[in-house]
Amino acid sequence: MNLKKLADEIKNFEGVLRKKEIKNVVNNFKFEEEYGFEIIADFGDDAAIIGIDGENAILLAADGIWGKLLEKDPQWAGYCSVLVNANDIAAMGGKSIAMTNIIGIKDCDVGKKVLKGVKEGVKKFGIPMAGGHTHPDAQCNVLDVSITGIVKRDNVLRSDGAKVGDKIVFAYDLDGKLHETFNLNWDTTTMKSKKLVRDQLKALEIIGEEKLANSCKDISNPGALGTLGMLLEVSKKGGFVDVTKIPKNEEIPLNHWLKIYPGCAFVFTTKEENVNRLKEVLEFVNISAEVCGEVTKEQKLVITDGTEKEILFDFEREYICGC
Repeated sequence: MNLKKLADEIKNFEGVLRKKEIKNVVNNFKFEEEYGFEIIADFGDDAAIIGIDGENAILLAADGIWGKLLEKDPQWAGYCSVLVNANDIAAMGGKSIAMTNIIGIKDCDVGKKVLKGVKEGVKKFGIPMAGGHTHPDAQCNVLDVSITGIVKRDNVLRSDGAKVGDKIVFAYDLDGKLHETFNLNWDTTTMKSKKLVRDQLKALEIIGEEKLANSCKDISNPGALGTLGMLLEVSKKGGFVDVTKIPKNEEIPLNHWLKIYPGCAFVFTTKEENVNRLKEVLEFVNISAEVCGEVTKEQKLVITDGTEKEILFDFEREYICGC
């Protein structure tokens, strides 16, 4: 494995580069008024956190499905629109309440397949689709889903809480397969029972309740290292990661595995004394977790294979999402 080549491949991966535009969007929104509720966290996390009283907060998230996926497999795209939102709320330590959607339909056959996938996702994850908006005459097929969750303020898991010295823990459900039509997806849910899939999401609630992590994100379109990079960026920290320790399927090359969007996978930073309990909670629901590195003060994400090392992201000179 050529570490420099791997670093260049991850840095220039489309799933990472697509995040850069976030900065230009976020710069348009400044919260300069009183809105009646406390905005605890906004951009840069898996969900916005809005305080509703002294004890509770609601979580608001939304995901637009990648056009490449929607055109390749509309039914799978519909299913994934539920999965990705469920994971966003779980990554915050929250419980999902309901979803709404915006569906733009250019092709009725595509629309039917999308809706079939959405219904399968609702049935699997147990989160109702409670409303939305439909464009029956759209110029292209579009699928966007938003979700609302709830969490105790004291239990919330955030992206920006990484502390110097924290252990970096990658966690994956390895019991899965590459999706047959979209090989950047590691499917871990369609073949599993509803109970296990929902218990995996509940495990994140336990992690929040027991204060087992200082920060957390679900591994998404930027892949494992891109997602960690976003976490470190908003935490204003750096990290050192041994890529050979990241849990992976043995049959998939590392460079491909690190770009995959898994059905169930998260990255945490946590105090060393919490590692064993964190792993215990995750492994109880079939999620393999390993310490792969450590959070550092210097704002660089450095990767190693045990022999060489390379700077993957230097946050003093570059950004992933700019939040």
